[in-house]
Amino acid sequence: MSDTPYRLLKLLSLLQTPRDWPGSELAARLEVSARTVRRDIERLRDLGYPVEAAMGAAGGYRLAAGAAMPPLLLNDDEAVAIAVGLRIASAHAVDGIDESSVRALAKLEQVLPSRLRHQVAALGAATVHLLPGRGPLVDPATLTVLGTAIARRERVRFAYRAGDGAETRRQAEPHRLVCHGRRWYLLAFDLDRDDWRVFRADRIGDPLATGARFAPREVPAADAASYVAGQLFSLAPTYQAVATLHASAGEIARQLGDYAAELEPVGERACRLRTHTDTLEWLAFRLTTLGCEFEVHQPPELAEYLRALGARAARAAGAPAGI
Repeated sequence: MSDTPYRLLKLLSLLQTPRDWPGSELAARLEVSARTVRRDIERLRDLGYPVEAAMGAAGGYRLAAGAAMPPLLLNDDEAVAIAVGLRIASAHAVDGIDESSVRALAKLEQVLPSRLRHQVAALGAATVHLLPGRGPLVDPATLTVLGTAIARRERVRFAYRAGDGAETRRQAEPHRLVCHGRRWYLLAFDLDRDDWRVFRADRIGDPLATGARFAPREVPAADAASYVAGQLFSLAPTYQAVATLHASAGEIARQLGDYAAELEPVGERACRLRTHTDTLEWLAFRLTTLGCEFEVHQPPELAEYLRALGARAARAAGAPAGI
């Protein structure tokens, strides 16, 4: 490989894979001598790329972190994946990340080859995202401190504001950050309470990694996401709902899918639905989109919500007052 610029780009691409590269393997990949590899490594260092070298049988060359981020070399799949990820991140619940993601995406799309720009544009045009609900924004610095402490297994101290507004100071062993919907949660072992706790990241203030290391504990669930989901479900209000639907159980079962097991036939053209949910809004939406008449037997909160919803719908449609 006699083309030096092309060879340097190829070498840099190899070094950006996080592993140690023996000189002999790099020479074989580049089809050059070991001496040429050493000379090219020095050229990269002169250009500002922090290439480290480890001696010994298990040693090799590795691209280390530097004071500034050098240009990255991406293959086609990696470039498309990053562009798609930036589009998704631009709508996430991290304070300021939407603007940063848009700027980064604009820079990336500016240098993408035409064929890749068409791929990214086609994927964006063919994809419809559900509009995210409004949620509290998280300071990215908070996530950075917590994420770094998790990776290093360092204890953290932080201020925490509970749902009722009470302020406390916590010392914990952070385990995982979990993103659920439009919120971020920290799963950690609270040292003061000697138990696992789930903290809303947007309520965490002044997080500080103490430098004190800890041995990881076993989460009392299959994984961090399962534990957080279970805790959130147990804290949410649960409504037991019963409604009579004026349609056959077979018709309704096809629409309900997994909820069909909660149906009970009541004659040929009626059935009863017994279910539970943590939001009245979701249950009201599900019932009104079944395309049949229905009566709500319980809970009273659902009946009241539907009355208010119906009144708003009637006003929006311009119905006479009192209807």
